Amino acid sequence: MNTSLLSCLIIEDEQANVNRLIRLLQSLRPNHQILAVLGTVSESVAWLKTQPKPPLIFMDIRLADGICFDIFSQVPVSSPIIFTTAYDEYLMMAFKVTSIDYLLKPIDADELAQALDKFDQLHPTQPTTDPATLYAEFLALYQKQMKPSRQRFLLPYRDGYTTLLVEDIEFFFSEAKLTFAHTKSGGKTMIPHTLEELEIDLNPQHFFRANRQYIIHVGSIRSIHNYFNGKLKVQIGTYEPLEIIISKDKAPTFKHWLNQ
Repeated sequence: MNTSLLSCLIIEDEQANVNRLIRLLQSLRPNHQILAVLGTVSESVAWLKTQPKPPLIFMDIRLADGICFDIFSQVPVSSPIIFTTAYDEYLMMAFKVTSIDYLLKPIDADELAQALDKFDQLHPTQPTTDPATLYAEFLALYQKQMKPSRQRFLLPYRDGYTTLLVEDIEFFFSEAKLTFAHTKSGGKTMIPHTLEELEIDLNPQHFFRANRQYIIHVGSIRSIHNYFNGKLKVQIGTYEPLEIIISKDKAPTFKHWLNQ
């Protein structure tokens, strides 16, 4: 067992995964120090802007308010990172090419031990390539190798099935623990997927997770207004306009998405 001091930052939005990681670290590295546990892109950006560079970061790819790569576009990150993900479509080759390790959730103790050993071998040696450059290369590979975005849904209809084209959907919303698609024609159709699942499947250039209840299509936006405390009020929809609120923390990401 390696008894050297390990200081790390955890960026993860699911408490069960945080607890498991901390428990495994306690077993493998009793002298570990958790600098902070952050669950969102906005929290992570704020912390990294004001705190010293962490020796190691454990970073989930999907966070409560977006994808972790949004962090890199807002603040320089030069710390070694061990990515964690529940989805093996984030291909292994991307991690290997950039010399960044990764762990599939639920995290396995042996795999975590191997990742920490790799970190020990690299630390404190400076990499020959700037880590920020490596992460940019990883992001490019990730975007290139991602599975194609969903184009349609096969849905039960009477005694058979029907298809709903994604291009006909203005926004998705959750209601009473169910998910619905609101179409350009004003219809409402139940979708057998959570918003979290849809966020992964949909084209991020066209759809944005506005808040916990809505994923909106860029073409459904009618107007955007400043709201109090740095929030934004967005009017969406064709037939029955609906107003939704973008939080202060998410407003910069939303405006960046619209400006691409």
